[in-house]
Amino acid sequence: MCAMQFRTDYPPSMIRNVAIIAHVDHGKTTLVDAMIKQSGLFRENQHMDVCFMDSNDIERERGITILAKNLSLEFLGHKINIVDTPGHVDFGGEVERVLQMVIGAILVVDAFEGPMPQTRFVLKKALAAGLKPIILVNKIDRPDARPQEVVDEIINLFIEVGAEDEVLDYPVLYASGREGYAVRNLNDPKTSIRPLLEAIVEHVPAPGGNPEDPGKILITSLDYNDYVGRIGLGRIFTGKFFNKGDVFLLRPDQPAIKGKISQLFTFQGVNRTEVASAGAGEIVAIAGMEEISIGDTLSVIEQEPLPVIPIDQPVISMMFSPNTSPFSGRDGRYLTSRQIHARLQKELKTNVAMRIEPTDSPDTFLVYGRGELHLGILIENMRREGFELQVSKPQALVKKDEEGNLVEPIEELTIDVPESYMGTTIEALGPRRAILESTRRLLDGSMRMVFSAPARGLLGFRSSFLTLTNGFGIMNQAFRGFEKYRGEIVQRRPGVMVAMETGYSTGYAIKNLVDRGTLFYGPMEEVYGGMVVGERAVSEDMFVNIVRAKHLTNHRSSTSEELERLTPPRRLNLDQCLEYVADDEWIEITPKAVRIRKRTFDYKRRG
Repeated sequence: MCAMQFRTDYPPSMIRNVAIIAHVDHGKTTLVDAMIKQSGLFRENQHMDVCFMDSNDIERERGITILAKNLSLEFLGHKINIVDTPGHVDFGGEVERVLQMVIGAILVVDAFEGPMPQTRFVLKKALAAGLKPIILVNKIDRPDARPQEVVDEIINLFIEVGAEDEVLDYPVLYASGREGYAVRNLNDPKTSIRPLLEAIVEHVPAPGGNPEDPGKILITSLDYNDYVGRIGLGRIFTGKFFNKGDVFLLRPDQPAIKGKISQLFTFQGVNRTEVASAGAGEIVAIAGMEEISIGDTLSVIEQEPLPVIPIDQPVISMMFSPNTSPFSGRDGRYLTSRQIHARLQKELKTNVAMRIEPTDSPDTFLVYGRGELHLGILIENMRREGFELQVSKPQALVKKDEEGNLVEPIEELTIDVPESYMGTTIEALGPRRAILESTRRLLDGSMRMVFSAPARGLLGFRSSFLTLTNGFGIMNQAFRGFEKYRGEIVQRRPGVMVAMETGYSTGYAIKNLVDRGTLFYGPMEEVYGGMVVGERAVSEDMFVNIVRAKHLTNHRSSTSEELERLTPPRRLNLDQCLEYVADDEWIEITPKAVRIRKRTFDYKRRG
């Protein structure tokens, strides 16, 4: 592998811009790690974290890519700009916008799982953007790998999504990102990732663009730096841009805004490097235009802006409001509706798949997103930044189409379960208005079922599905589109235990409640009236005194001093709370705690 020696004057013919796209957990980021390790970006004795490109704390904790990342490699005199994209369906908006930066796409598919729901989604978006695909069957080192069958399934997928005949002439490679190799044929020596880089140079077209035409950039991503302010990222379509040069910000049907580039960066390895100029084909970052947003065009002259690929609309909504619980203000620094609204507005500048609307209450905002995880990541970031807030149960978006018919978001749901759980899974999904479309047996003996299901029917389903299948089931879903409304869905959740009083929970009270259901809190934890402290086995809610202490007497039995063993509480994290919360409840979010509570505190006035 060649050592890294970057230039700053690559002609368009020597540049390759490519995105890596895949379903979640099919190994994109691990593959990029292998490319980085073998490219000379790091010395042999220099430490490099696993999943280096997942730089966000939440990305490392959850093992998923949330934000698209850019890097560049030098190979055989070419500069390869690579964009590592998210694989989870909830971050499809991030994928859609960055595909406008590139010319080619490496579609990574697991050698055992084959194409999954998000594989279909990202492939359709890549083909719609006119990208040249390269197929990479990854994880061929798995004992249960079936690469040849997966290649056939990929061909069928291309046909199903309506790919043109010329697109079907794509190269296929086989790889193991973990072991750090790629091959064109399964019998080739498995020594390095070099064959993948060769395929990129050979099969991905150069970005084109006349360097002599007036410079024009489409902004597809945003970043922020405390020193230079807002930074716009995008590909130069034509011409050349100069550091400190004058530019115009162009938007459809709006007057041009004149500004100046304060800093111009290109990507060299995993770092941004300030350069004097950059030409057609390059992916650049530009500072100095505070008004810039995603979809804007920057140009050296006043001219027509570049067209923008539309982003799919959100499918769920949640209400965000300041925390009004009795414990409000204990943990957070940012408590007011003004601060929450400002933070949401800031998120809008970089999160294109999100939308905010006001409500009847000036303190409450309706936030739309792609899914529970999409908004859950936003909430998790806010609590880590010091915000206190309360959020409602997620609701699927239902609207009317152009003909006045009621339509709703439909998901493609893929479920892998042992055969013994098929019946119970189908039975559980029936009342949720899911329709079974296909089944097939996998090599490990499990069954794969593909459903179409309303998004509202899948809210809160994941936890009950894992319980239903004793943890053996795997479910994946991807947005399919808006279809005819499928009718009412009766939401059934077990009743909950609601605290009657404020104080510290006691072992004595908990001991007397364990027969009524499952507790969410252990002894000596502070609770307040209206807080959900446990789950019942029946559907009705019950108010309980979890802070009741044992009365002291002058008598004691021979066994009273024995250690009482209490069942450990069931702890709910943020994601589980988003699935669990009911319509008449709030999720209280603080930097140190996540709680579910009833919207009405006084149990004597409820019902």
